[in-house]
Amino acid sequence: MKIAIGTKDFATIATHGGRTRRFLVYEADAGTAPVEAGRIELGEEEVLHLCGDGRPHPIDAVRVVITGSSGAGFVAHMKRRGIEPVTTTETDPLRAIQGWFAGTLEPAAEPAHPHEHHDGDGHGHAIPSPAGERGST
Repeated sequence: MKIAIGTKDFATIATHGGRTRRFLVYEADAGTAPVEAGRIELGEEEVLHLCGDGRPHPIDAVRVVITGSSGAGFVAHMKRRGIEPVTTTETDPLRAIQGWFAGTLEPAAEPAHPHEHHDGDGHGHAIPSPAGERGST
């Protein structure tokens, strides 16, 4: 399955999923090492915080997106696209994927709200990964 990791610099997991512009895309399944399958670099107007649900987006190719934090709007947008949103305190993309499959990925704490909402979306930033072993699909 394809998993996108929101990054600051294509190396470290970013702290705000909706404003992230750089994503590493991995092909990964339970029990196998994740392999980088591509990168997504978005323009300022393409960030997921601003992107509605009605038009195609490069993120649509993945099944899971892992970020450092996310708001309720981001979570809702991802779910409507059929993408599982996950937050984490982990900063290393490969360890985050391995932790997600193992069900041991530490969820991000809800931030002290360092950003503004322009679309009426509320709070609820911490989206934990469900516990338990992940299977391949």
